[in-house]
Amino acid sequence: MLSVEQAREKILALAPVMEAEDTPLLDALGLVLAEDVVSPLDIPHWDNSAMDGYAVRAEDVRSAGSRSPVVIRVIGRLAAGQVATQVVQTGTAIRIMTGAPMPLGADAVVPFEDTDELARKATNGSLGEIGILVAPSRGNNVRPRGEDVAKGVVALPKGIVLRPGELGVLASLGYATVKAVRRPVVAIIATGDELTTPGGPLGEGKIYDSNSFSIAGLVKRYGGVPRVLGVARDNQASLYTLLEEGLSADMLITSAGVSKGDYDIVKDVLAERGEIAFWSVRMRPARPLAFGTLRGQGGRRIPHLGLPGNPVSAMVAFEELGRPAILKMLGRTRLDKPTIEAVLEDTIVNHDGRRVYARAVVTRRGDAYYVRTTGPQGSNILTSMAQANGLAICPEDMPQVGPGQRVQVRMLDWDEEGERS
Repeated sequence: MLSVEQAREKILALAPVMEAEDTPLLDALGLVLAEDVVSPLDIPHWDNSAMDGYAVRAEDVRSAGSRSPVVIRVIGRLAAGQVATQVVQTGTAIRIMTGAPMPLGADAVVPFEDTDELARKATNGSLGEIGILVAPSRGNNVRPRGEDVAKGVVALPKGIVLRPGELGVLASLGYATVKAVRRPVVAIIATGDELTTPGGPLGEGKIYDSNSFSIAGLVKRYGGVPRVLGVARDNQASLYTLLEEGLSADMLITSAGVSKGDYDIVKDVLAERGEIAFWSVRMRPARPLAFGTLRGQGGRRIPHLGLPGNPVSAMVAFEELGRPAILKMLGRTRLDKPTIEAVLEDTIVNHDGRRVYARAVVTRRGDAYYVRTTGPQGSNILTSMAQANGLAICPEDMPQVGPGQRVQVRMLDWDEEGERS
């Protein structure tokens, strides 16, 4: 029986990194940058004002104070997006707004609040001149050209995950698209004569197919493009038909048909189309698993992950084994799920020496995390996943963990989009 780490290593070895492609900026959110982005220009493009105020020569107003204002002549007004035609010379100033290019001759900006502008407006005084109440230093409230990004430097390095901030940087440099590792397309097939697609009538002895949608949701959550192909019946023709559709994807995921009691036809068809190994993994839930590659068009080798049929088993197996594969295919190098240490408030029993992943709810009280299971932990109880925000772990070598003990918890709901690879 394989350990979780051994199974993950085997899966990752066969999960290829997708090729890079030009991607519109918004579609690139969460993708990995495939090449260094060298800045084609300076950001900002020119020295500009960091405040609404008056562009002045610092030398002219060095003696300014609240009791002894220096009065200078206002020769113009400048809004963001405008370029001054006048030059600030001795004894003059230009009223300037945040972001506007600094006019020639000016080397500092005095904010409105450090002038007598409000007092002049209150008394209907002339705004053709202004009193400076605070002496600025040269460069005060001026954003120098290239302060953020200088032309010719690497603004964004290859291999980072593109977050909203990176998209903003790219847009500021004029990029409409960016070369990023593309998302893998993941085909999803559920198997079993008992399954009915949601939305239709439920016949006697039938159940609705939940695995296709929970697994598709996980694929999408972690950056892949799910393609739900439907339910394959327990006959060769049905399974072959859906497999043919799935062979155009970058990865294939099936659910059910991997345990000892399943119809041999599922295993036979998968094995005929590629090299598939059937494993037992030392984890609860989700011991039975299949993994290997299927032969696609043009000699392509398509990774195949065969998940258990029980809905919780399928989801837990995907979290531990499928999710890292998706992330690797996206070009990420940081594959681990956020994990915390928490104080257990009830008991997790380990019946058979497997690593137990108990569906649980984590809360924070003060400086410590506490965790409690969601209740019954049967692999058929899908609501236990809906209620959980983490998976509390009982190690293989412990028969149980109980109240007051500290356990590791894989967090399901911590936002990973901000993580770099």
